[in-house]
Amino acid sequence: MGDELDEHDRALLRFEARAWRSRGARDAAIREELGYSPTRYAQLLNSLLDREAALAFDPVLVNRLRRIREQKRQRR
Repeated sequence: MGDELDEHDRALLRFEARAWRSRGARDAAIREELGYSPTRYAQLLNSLLDREAALAFDPVLVNRLRRIREQKRQRR
């Protein structure tokens, strides 16, 4: 895996950037639109957040998600 994002990676980031009315609506869209369970989606997204190419693609989103991830880790 190089430092370039493929279309699938960019689609995951665009999906995550969308506003959701509820977690249930988001989880249903993950299943219907992406074909993943919410758990698998979270794994893929989490891995993507560690890539510099993702940061270059959408720095505001990736930095926000990195902060949220770090806050969750600190609460554990």
